[in-house]
Amino acid sequence: MSVSKLQVSRRQRATPYTPRVEALGVSGYSVVNHTILPKGFRRTVEQDYWHLKSHVQLWDVGCQRQVELQGPDAGLLAQLLTPRDLRNAQVGQCLYAPMIDETGGMLNDPVILKLAPDHFWFSIADADMLLWARAFALGRGLDVQVDEPDVWPLAVQGPKSDDLLARVFGDKVRNIGFFKFESCDFQGHDLVVARSGFSKQGGFEIYVDEFSLGTYVWDALWDAGSDLDISPGCPNLIERIEGGLLSYGNEMTRDNNPFECGLEKYCHLGDELDYIGRPALERIAELGHACEIRGLVFSGEPCQAPQFPWPVSIDNDQVGYVTSATWSPRLEQNVSLAMIERDFWQPGTEVVVKAGNDLDYRGVVTSLPME
Repeated sequence: MSVSKLQVSRRQRATPYTPRVEALGVSGYSVVNHTILPKGFRRTVEQDYWHLKSHVQLWDVGCQRQVELQGPDAGLLAQLLTPRDLRNAQVGQCLYAPMIDETGGMLNDPVILKLAPDHFWFSIADADMLLWARAFALGRGLDVQVDEPDVWPLAVQGPKSDDLLARVFGDKVRNIGFFKFESCDFQGHDLVVARSGFSKQGGFEIYVDEFSLGTYVWDALWDAGSDLDISPGCPNLIERIEGGLLSYGNEMTRDNNPFECGLEKYCHLGDELDYIGRPALERIAELGHACEIRGLVFSGEPCQAPQFPWPVSIDNDQVGYVTSATWSPRLEQNVSLAMIERDFWQPGTEVVVKAGNDLDYRGVVTSLPME
């Protein structure tokens, strides 16, 4: 699918890397944060999966927009927006953090980058958070600028990522810790380089903070990886499910709270800490949550990702639903993420999955990530 077929406009934005992924044969797009996200290239998802686990890929993730907080009250607003305790966060740290509404419902699960004591980026998933943050800054009279900066993340994922990044940014990148970032020079321009990304294969995200610089960064990495079997890529569904990586809008929506999403460890309920939705979250913690995300493997013909949740049942009683699913060539069975009720979420529980073809497949609940 070409960009022109999507009728891209200012409402569905292209990225600095779009000309490069088009030239390399992108086969389809999704739209995330009003920005196009490549979803495939000439290889099959299975071929892409094996390549990602062995080599190195460049991902256009410019859709991963930033909500920037800057000013004297930036830290106060950052804390209001998440139940994760940010009080001990360090400059140079990336923090995975749920964002919730006043009912405790999930709004987003960004990675927060602390650039300075008074400067944060919320690297958001697919849900509008800019106006949410601006509304609370205005409503509370906070001294903080809230904006979407000219920042276009580019991911480098796979086991050869360190070798590739070192060729372009120097060996200092090898010392960047997991979920940490450093400022690295690129042709006289400092760029934030973080050891992070939406895969379990290791890698980095480069926060290119000038649209016109994007193709130069892409080309430098592409040329430097010519002997590393470098390839364009995108978040791989098989690898994501096996790794237990959650996708906002698929595994979780406003109908789910952080406990149901397995994010309890990122929710502070101890001493007094002011954040949006805390009373609701305290009530949920007291009453207990009724379901939780688990892995689920099941038999049958290779399946495609469900557009609508597939029922999961025991003795004809529904006990959950599949949120994402695909065929795993490594495990040689269908793998999925599923929201399962409390009494049945123990790994090893046998269930039945009614897939999109209305056929029943026997399945087993698993822990995450899948071994």
